[in-house]
Amino acid sequence: MSIINQQTYTVESVTAGHPDKVCDQISDAILDACLAQDPNSRVAVESFGGHGLVVIGGEVTTTAKVNYEEVARKVYKDVGYTQELKFIINIVQQSPDIAMGVDTGGAGDQGIMYGYATDETPEFMPWAVVKVHALAKGLQELREKGEILWLKPDGKTQITINNGKVENILVSTQHDENISQEEIKKNLIEKLIKPIMGDISDVEIFVNPTGKFVQGGFEADTGLTGRKIMVDTYCGLINHGGGCFSGKDPSKVDRSAAYMARFAAKNIVANGYAKQCLVSVAYAIGKAEPLMVSAIDENGKDLSALIREKFDFKPNSIIKTLNLRQPIYQITASYGHFGKADLPWEQIIKI
Repeated sequence: MSIINQQTYTVESVTAGHPDKVCDQISDAILDACLAQDPNSRVAVESFGGHGLVVIGGEVTTTAKVNYEEVARKVYKDVGYTQELKFIINIVQQSPDIAMGVDTGGAGDQGIMYGYATDETPEFMPWAVVKVHALAKGLQELREKGEILWLKPDGKTQITINNGKVENILVSTQHDENISQEEIKKNLIEKLIKPIMGDISDVEIFVNPTGKFVQGGFEADTGLTGRKIMVDTYCGLINHGGGCFSGKDPSKVDRSAAYMARFAAKNIVANGYAKQCLVSVAYAIGKAEPLMVSAIDENGKDLSALIREKFDFKPNSIIKTLNLRQPIYQITASYGHFGKADLPWEQIIKI
C-alpha cells in the first residue's frame, strides 16, 4: 500500500527565475536580512512583481535596519535579470492583537500543516519530485555555468507518471530570440534530460510547446509570494493546509510546523518505524498546544501516539529544536523546502 494512492499523476517545478519564485526569494531575503541582525524579528512580508513594478508589503517588528528595496534589487539581479524596476514599499509593525498571543509562546496563526517522508529515495522524498526539481535546477546550472549560452532565467519542468513509469517530460525555458526550437530541444535532451532521467526511449518529450519563450520574468508575467506552495512541498502528491512559507518568521506555524511535521515524518521513516509517514498538525492562533497531532504509515496504521511522544509541536519548542531563528530561508525559496540535506528539518536523529 501507499499514502500516495494515484497511479497516474504529474509533478511540477519551476526555476529560480520564475516570477512567483523571484517574489518568494525577495520575501525570504528580507526575512534573512532581519534575522541576521535581530534573531527575534517578527516578519510577514509579501512581494508582488510584474512589468517593471515591485510591491513589497507586510508586517515587520524588528530592531534590524534593512533597506528592503536594496535587498529586492539584489535578488532580481542575482537571479539573472537586468530589467529596471520601480518599487512601492508598504511595511508596518505586526498587529498588537496577533503579538499578544505570540509573545506568550502561542501560534502565530491558525491552520493545518502536513509533513511527509518516504524511503523511496535517499532524500526521503518521492522519486518524481526529486527528479522534477533536478530538471528545473539543471536549467539554472546549465545557464550559470555557461554550458548553454542561449538559456535565460525563467522556466518550468514537469513529469507525468503512469502506472509507475515516466510517460512524458515537459521542459519550458526562456531563451534568446535567435535560437531555433529544434536546437533548444536537441540540447536540452542531451545536456539536461538524459543525464537526470536516464533512459527516455519510451518517454514523450515536450520542450517549449508554445513554440517560443523569449520574454520571461517580470517582463512577461506577474509574480506573487506564496503562489507555488505545491512546488514548495510535495508537488500535490500530499495534502497541503494552504498556507505558504516564504516571507514568514518561524513564529508563523504555517512555516515552522510544516517543517516540524517533515522532520518528524522523515525521522519516523529513517528510524525504521515506517516506509512512508504522513504527519498532520493543527493550531489555534495564540495557543501553544496544537489542537491536533496525527500520523499514519503506508498501511494506514496510526502512529499519532509515537509522534506525540517523540516530538514537541509547541511553536517555541519547534523553533528551539530546529534552530529556526537563523537567516537560512532564501535558499528554501527555490526547488522545494524539503529534501535538501543541510537544512535543520532534514537532519536525521535517533528516536
